[in-house]
Amino acid sequence: MIDKLQALNEKYTELSEKISDPEILSDSQKLQKLMKEQAQLEPIVTKYNEYKEVETQLEDSKAMLNEKLDDDFREMVKEEVKELSVKIEELEQEIKILLLPKDPNDDKDVIVEVRAGVGGDEAGLFAGDLLRMYLRYAERQGWKTEFISVNEQGIGGYKEVIFSIKGRGAYSKLKYESGVHRVQRVPDTESSGRIHTSSATVAVLPEVDDIEIEINPNDVRVDVFRSSGNGGQCVNTTDSAVRLTHIPTGIVISCQDEKSQLKNKDKAFKVLKARLYDMYQQEQNDELAQQRKSQVGSGDRSERIRTYNFPQGRVSDHRIGLTLYKLDSFIDGDITEMLDALMTSDQAEKLKNLAD
Repeated sequence: MIDKLQALNEKYTELSEKISDPEILSDSQKLQKLMKEQAQLEPIVTKYNEYKEVETQLEDSKAMLNEKLDDDFREMVKEEVKELSVKIEELEQEIKILLLPKDPNDDKDVIVEVRAGVGGDEAGLFAGDLLRMYLRYAERQGWKTEFISVNEQGIGGYKEVIFSIKGRGAYSKLKYESGVHRVQRVPDTESSGRIHTSSATVAVLPEVDDIEIEINPNDVRVDVFRSSGNGGQCVNTTDSAVRLTHIPTGIVISCQDEKSQLKNKDKAFKVLKARLYDMYQQEQNDELAQQRKSQVGSGDRSERIRTYNFPQGRVSDHRIGLTLYKLDSFIDGDITEMLDALMTSDQAEKLKNLAD
């Protein structure tokens, strides 16, 4: 591991020199590429330098124990050796995590799809709760959100809603949210006070560039139609809504959120690219089924991942066995503790797989 860290440290120094080269500074595209590469190495190099510094301190402290010291000072040095040894172990673990293969999608923006599952109107209301939860979380992170497609139901919930979140590391944080979310509560529509169980599905897809996935125009049928539902002036009087059908896969995307047909078409293509990219990734993951099964971030759309129990005020994630008794704040977007726990569990599983 040390040899690899030293090589990365040298690479970082080399990149720093290149970035300050006047010839590179005049080429914005090349400069941006080098700066991105350097930024990816920086956390590892910083942690490695800290490791070397603590290692030097530990060696110096151990050497002092071979000298003639009074009893009190010797005990103090022994305590320092103990503390530095623990620090070395902690840094080694942190470095191992930083050296884990990075998900190439982690830095990407995301497209989030929330759909009502079983449970009728209550499932639609729960889909609305999940939508607000993610919007509030994005707001807390300082990220930008934009609706792509909205299909409301009459009593205030959603049959389906698709929206984008733009922010640094959005996918790395939210990728663990894909799956079936279950709610247990007494619906407003229930007069007898019985607890109902309903569900909604969430899919978190990395937004992809044209370079990453190409779509043959001949493979897509484009239909335009008149928008329905609530909207601004002209939204229901012109053929501005767009429906894309990807013929090879049968994927259908509809978008009517914008007044402009061109904008709706552009948004629909973004979702189609994300869906196709996700489908190809799922196919690759299926080839590593056993490994995928053992990982928290498998992204299985049919997997029941979490239960929101309102009578008991708790939210439980079934993948890592974590239960939090703060449902009100959680549903208001305070989901960082859960996401951090999922990320830590995923990293631990990957470290275990590397050791095996």
